[in-house]
Amino acid sequence: MKRALPLFAVLTVIATWPQAANMSTLASQHQDVFFNMWRLRWFAHALITPSASLFDANIFYPEPRTLALSDAMFVEGLLAAPLTWIGLNPVLVHNLTLLAALVLSGVAMFALARYLTGSAGAGVVAGIIFAYAPYRFEHYMHMELQWVMWSPLTFLALHKLCDTGRVRYGIAFGGCLALQMLSSIYYGIFLATLAGLGVVLFVPRDRAVPLRSLVKPLAAAGVVAAVICAIYAQPYLKTRQRMGDRPENEVVTFSARAGNYLSATENNWLYGATATRGRGERHLFPGLTPVVLALVALLTPPLGRRPIVYLLLLVAAFEMSLGPNGFSYPVLHANVALFRGLRAAARLGVFVLLFLAVLAAYGYQALAAGRSRAFKYGLLAVCSIALLVEYRVTLNLVPFTNKAPEIYRLLASQPKGVVAEFPVPRSLSLPGADAGYAYLSTFHWFPIVNGYSGIYPPSYLARLDRLVEFPDESAIAQLRRDQVRYIVVHQFGYDPETLNALRADMERTGMFAELGSFSDGDGQAWLYRLR
Repeated sequence: MKRALPLFAVLTVIATWPQAANMSTLASQHQDVFFNMWRLRWFAHALITPSASLFDANIFYPEPRTLALSDAMFVEGLLAAPLTWIGLNPVLVHNLTLLAALVLSGVAMFALARYLTGSAGAGVVAGIIFAYAPYRFEHYMHMELQWVMWSPLTFLALHKLCDTGRVRYGIAFGGCLALQMLSSIYYGIFLATLAGLGVVLFVPRDRAVPLRSLVKPLAAAGVVAAVICAIYAQPYLKTRQRMGDRPENEVVTFSARAGNYLSATENNWLYGATATRGRGERHLFPGLTPVVLALVALLTPPLGRRPIVYLLLLVAAFEMSLGPNGFSYPVLHANVALFRGLRAAARLGVFVLLFLAVLAAYGYQALAAGRSRAFKYGLLAVCSIALLVEYRVTLNLVPFTNKAPEIYRLLASQPKGVVAEFPVPRSLSLPGADAGYAYLSTFHWFPIVNGYSGIYPPSYLARLDRLVEFPDESAIAQLRRDQVRYIVVHQFGYDPETLNALRADMERTGMFAELGSFSDGDGQAWLYRLR
């Protein structure tokens, strides 16, 4: 394990190059990247601000528990907070947290595969598959979907529990499951389902101790996971009561089709042309090398119990990822309330990848068994290079502001008050501006009526309808109801004629006092106080 950490740090630099040489740039201008930075910075701010409540974040004012409208990224926020406190810039903190997820995922997968096969080489191969497959780059903008290292560690703890019957491995089993929930709610729910299936499949036949010796550790696992997850779930349960379930059309859109497992991302060097087979988080191709190695494992006798169980788990994860297009997900959706809060069944593709990586590790070990050291090193080199070549992508790196633009420095110098920023999106298909407003609010921490999240509160949607014709009477009435004190008008969202007419209308109303005009990082912006 000591060697695995630096190894996967180097491999992560290679797989994401030139990200490591440009740590103050973002690999995507996707709105979720701004949302990631806002969440990390809000977490750091809330922890050291006595007046702040973690889940009552500063977006969508005056809605309560706005952090619970999406994944709070509790583990990521907790680990990244010290980096913010010591003064590292926001983009650097984001990128360090993102790349750490890839490194730790590779190390965790290495640990599981090595334990199962006894081969460090098999662990390296499995770690590369799990950490750098196209799925990872499909979700490069989704911070919480990279923090999946707890899932292989959960299965590792399960195996050690079955092999020893020790309570400490039961605690580790439940703890890793809880940590996965605190890192990514999607993955936590999926992992709980698949780990439960793993217990059913492994415990009866794949254990080295009497069944009665597993009662205490399994009970400890259940208690640890249940208590931690139940506490964490409270703000989400209250939010769900207001927001309701995910619309069925969204679940259909973000569920996989079988053909999506043949689709890589557009920026993949070798397989970019296959991207047309997938959209909406459905680029799930694992590469050819893992499939070949998994077939070697399954076709090399004798086939042990563990590879068979991992094959069954792979099939289960694949079938669940089909969502309404499959059989099991509709049953889970109808009978398990947690699944009705999810929209992207295709994200189960990471568990297909996990179980495939285990089978590939067995395949590598089958090829390496009984061979010379030179052959093993050569096999490891060939497999590793083949995987890194298959997974190579082009990252389009772009700079983004790390310091408060002038308009926000002016705003931060004013007495605290509620802020509204314009233009607002005319539809939720164009939410990028509000994601940027959320991030830029981290430079003043005033409450804002704008916001961006995985779920939009009804009050926000109603507000958009009334503010879109700002500064008409309906918009001004809405601003007064929201107790708005400051308005920021950005040049970048308007053509010159519309902008001049809007500012002239604001002046004619006599309700807005202009406080100053400065750069917002993308152009000119004007700060007003609502009289």
